[in-house]
Amino acid sequence: MTWMVYGAYGYTGRLVAALATERGEMPVLAGRDARQLRSLAEVLQLDHRALPLDDQVALRRGLDGIDAVAHCAGPFSSTWRPMVEACLATGTHYLDITGEIDVLEGVLDRHGDAVAAGVSLLPGSGIDVVPSDCLAALLAGRLPGATRLSLAVHFGGGPSPGTAATAVESIRNPGRARIDGVIGPVPPALRRRRVRFPDGESNVRAIAWGDVASAHHSTGIPTVITYAAVPALVSGLTAAAPLAGPLLANPLSKRMLKTLAGRLPGPSAARRTASGSAIWGEVVDSQGKSVEGTVTGPNSYDLTADAVVRIAGLLERGDVPTGALTPSQALGPDFVRSLDAVDVRLSSDPSSGS
Repeated sequence: MTWMVYGAYGYTGRLVAALATERGEMPVLAGRDARQLRSLAEVLQLDHRALPLDDQVALRRGLDGIDAVAHCAGPFSSTWRPMVEACLATGTHYLDITGEIDVLEGVLDRHGDAVAAGVSLLPGSGIDVVPSDCLAALLAGRLPGATRLSLAVHFGGGPSPGTAATAVESIRNPGRARIDGVIGPVPPALRRRRVRFPDGESNVRAIAWGDVASAHHSTGIPTVITYAAVPALVSGLTAAAPLAGPLLANPLSKRMLKTLAGRLPGPSAARRTASGSAIWGEVVDSQGKSVEGTVTGPNSYDLTADAVVRIAGLLERGDVPTGALTPSQALGPDFVRSLDAVDVRLSSDPSSGS
């Protein structure tokens, strides 16, 4: 049994590949750049395959003998579809690390195709959206009938090149929420609030986070709003969107910004070690009863690598149901508790008047 890291020479892909080898696994490294693949494969002593995403015949051939793909090459708005099509055609399980709302919706919409192919499709298998999705499901279990879910993230350490490029890609659609089941702009009254992270209260701003898509599938809750602590990269880009919109409407300008974002070094190992992640969540029902909870853990990129390696192993062994599923649907809400250095805390009983 063998799994593949596609986008292995990207910032997160390298972390995934390195952690896998530390744990005694031997994934195949893949991506579009043969030179970079060869260099990384020599260091990690792993097999590698240079595979294009724009040639389905070659891509499907490259998946021969592969049980599962950990797709780490973003922005996923440009890369998810060819990889999913190839996985469905070859019977290969799929996970990705996207937090892009439309990508999550697109992959989850392929549920019937995945069941028919006997394949598991697991989008959002990193910090986007494993911990927040599991937290949402845990909270919903504490308050059946909840009608509103709010989630807020607080990450330290800085962005990777891929995260920055994805932020550039999505900046023109910064604020999105699911209101009564429909994804659209965030209502003005819900764009800002204060939340209680484990280390204290913080101002947060509404952002277009992946749970706007995934949490509804996981919990059935019709209204989902997601936030990020201020200041934060995504919040800063959201605030800058009105000014940046005209610039990003120009394809050349947009390519230049994405190229610059792609040259960011990403947080160093020391910076990751010195920083952590925190996610806050709250569900509220029609009677005003509420339940809160938090998930704290290591740096977001280290948490992502841990989640990806664990999930890839489960997919490789066939221990995940078939279909297009969110993390909590596929693995159960308590999966987040299995991740390294993660702490989950939930309020014991629903409170009134929240």
